[in-house]
Amino acid sequence: MTDDTPATGNAATGNAAPDDAFAHFDLGAMAKGDVYKLLASVVLPRPIAWVVSKDAAGGLNAAPFSFFNILSSDPPVVAVSFSAAPDREGKDTLANIRARGEFVVNMVPEELAEAMNVTATNAPRGVDETGLAGLALAGCAVVDVLRIAGSPVALECRLWQELSPGGSSTIVLAKVVYAHVRASAFEDLARLHIDPARMRLIGRMHGGGGYCTTRDTFVIERKSWPLPGK
Repeated sequence: MTDDTPATGNAATGNAAPDDAFAHFDLGAMAKGDVYKLLASVVLPRPIAWVVSKDAAGGLNAAPFSFFNILSSDPPVVAVSFSAAPDREGKDTLANIRARGEFVVNMVPEELAEAMNVTATNAPRGVDETGLAGLALAGCAVVDVLRIAGSPVALECRLWQELSPGGSSTIVLAKVVYAHVRASAFEDLARLHIDPARMRLIGRMHGGGGYCTTRDTFVIERKSWPLPGK
């Protein structure tokens, strides 16, 4: 091994050579649980998709997912990843999306963090977590699913594609067909300028119960080419 070759160390623990400032991981050689632990601890913070869906019989379900993000604005597409459920055949939310092809992504404000945590429990299939958490609901404009009234942002989504990358994960790609944003979140509604602090959204951090707020932010002005002095 030459000086510029990274030390691989132990695949599970990432032991580094004494002169190496990094721990190195071969994810293909690691246990699945360790891969999750590592990735969920370094990709931070993660936005939370608080998904409300409806089963084939019309029953509501709500659950949070942090392996989630917006992928495109043209067309507007979001992605939500679902892992296998240890106590049942597939996640209820995924089953509902497959059954009806639509759902709502609600963003989570600080004041609803505890309610979100209630909806994360492994309640029996068919239990309405929105009722369990005491959530007020509101109607949607396009999809036949309710949204969480206390959420400052709700995105009505329709299933576009389902990806199976192998292993135990399923990735849902959905097109956002309608958006609800609390008017008080805007500094200038006509220009679509939002003050993020007014939404008081939370994000997912590491560990079983790590979260963060989105109020401690800073601004870096984007530069244009040519750069000064270059």
